[in-house]
Amino acid sequence: MKDITPELRFSAVRSSGPGGQNVNKTASKVEARFNVEASVLLTDAEKALVREKLANQLTQEGELVVTAQTERSQLRNKEIAVQKLIRLLNKAFAKPKARKATKPTAASQQERREQKNRQSEKKAQRQRKDWQG
Repeated sequence: MKDITPELRFSAVRSSGPGGQNVNKTASKVEARFNVEASVLLTDAEKALVREKLANQLTQEGELVVTAQTERSQLRNKEIAVQKLIRLLNKAFAKPKARKATKPTAASQQERREQKNRQSEKKAQRQRKDWQG
């Protein structure tokens, strides 16, 4: 994938993560916003795919928002946010593997029938012999 960072908007806010007293003074949590509709990197087909597969993660403006606050460094959190966004987009573009239809083996079919017979016999033994039903 091409370099996506020029199309990202970053904002930093105070983090709730690790940092002790330092967390009250620094804005280390990073929020990365990627506008899918305005992107020049994505084709129309890719934009449609992102809209479809990541619909629940897009804002009403069509932005994909990713946050990172695990590190104490704003720069490191920025890198993590970019990586998260790239992983998210790659996952949206990945084509699912086609499922190969398979048939149960003869041995598994035989085992299933035997299991059904055992269960049937077990239940038959529970019934009262003199009961008219």
